[in-house]
Amino acid sequence: MTATGARATAGKIAEAVAGLEGLRPATVIAPEISWLPVDLSGGAVDLSPELVEVRVIATRLPLPPLLAQAEKSVRQVLAGTEWARARLRLVVTDLDGAAFA
Repeated sequence: MTATGARATAGKIAEAVAGLEGLRPATVIAPEISWLPVDLSGGAVDLSPELVEVRVIATRLPLPPLLAQAEKSVRQVLAGTEWARARLRLVVTDLDGAAFA
C-alpha cells in the first residue's frame, strides 16, 4: 500500500459519499474553514488491507436505504484496488438536525 494510493482512494471515497443525498463525510474540520488546506476525506476514511471504515453524518432518514447506497458507491470506488476485498464498515457518527425536519 502506498500512502499516495491510499490518500487518493480515501479522497475518492469521500467524494462518492459527499455526492449522495442524505449523507456527508464526517470530517474533523468544519467545512467553513476553506482557507485551511486539508485532505478532502478529512479523516472520514480509514483504509487497511482487512477493513475500510467510512464515517458519515446523516442529513435525512431512514438510514438503511442511505447506507445501502453508500455501500454501493464505496464498493464501486474500491473495485480494482487492493482494498476491493476488504470488509466495509459504515459508521454514522451523527445525525444532522435536518434529518428530523
